[in-house]
Amino acid sequence: MPFRYFIKQLILPPGVLLLLLLAAWWLRRSWPRTSLLCFIAGLGGLWLMSLPVVVEFTARQLERVPPIAPQQWQALAGQADAIVVLGAGRERGDPAWGGADQPTGVALERMRYAAQLAKASGLPLLTSGGLHYGTPPSEARLMADSLQRDFDVPVRWLEEQSRTTWENAQMSAALLLPQGVKRVVVVTQAWHMPRSVWSFEQAGFDVVAAPVGYLGHAYARPFGGWMPESRAMWQSGQLLNEAVGLLGYRLFY
Repeated sequence: MPFRYFIKQLILPPGVLLLLLLAAWWLRRSWPRTSLLCFIAGLGGLWLMSLPVVVEFTARQLERVPPIAPQQWQALAGQADAIVVLGAGRERGDPAWGGADQPTGVALERMRYAAQLAKASGLPLLTSGGLHYGTPPSEARLMADSLQRDFDVPVRWLEEQSRTTWENAQMSAALLLPQGVKRVVVVTQAWHMPRSVWSFEQAGFDVVAAPVGYLGHAYARPFGGWMPESRAMWQSGQLLNEAVGLLGYRLFY
């Protein structure tokens, strides 16, 4: 797992862009034209990734699933049998919580939305997410504890082994399908939803998509979103990773 993570960070932006800048410096004397091309590609790629307007455009290509209107939340009770919340990593050893691991901000966004859906519809919850490099507790356990403690919503099932979206779906199916739970509401980020829906359908579920955390909606930004922002860099990385993941799933699963 650490080796795969290392390779992934090198071949995806911004890692590959930094390698291009390193190559530009290395080749500056022996291959000046190639060095210039590497420099332009590396610096240009980093600049594009830092622009909010690029994030918005890229996100719209992935965020094709519309949101569920609040007035439709209660009706989910007739459309599904359970709500599945996908894990989104953890914050390691937060001193504010006595050194205990906590769900990430992205995971909390999913959990907050899932809690409201559960309260409105009465549907039971499953949290999905395995261990972080084999270190307990699982992401599913962290989310379940937080949902109970912070949102007063109990979790019926915990899927604690998965490490990928594909495994989220397959291992959730192993838990739910034998119990007759075939229709599920899947809660995840809007840009992550196409890969999630595809994975859960391949696992045998009928899926109601409940996306949250849209990045592609237009709103007023300073200078029209053409000024670099550090947050946009992180968001661009997430979107590029998702686009590559979606393509890879369609090719290899």
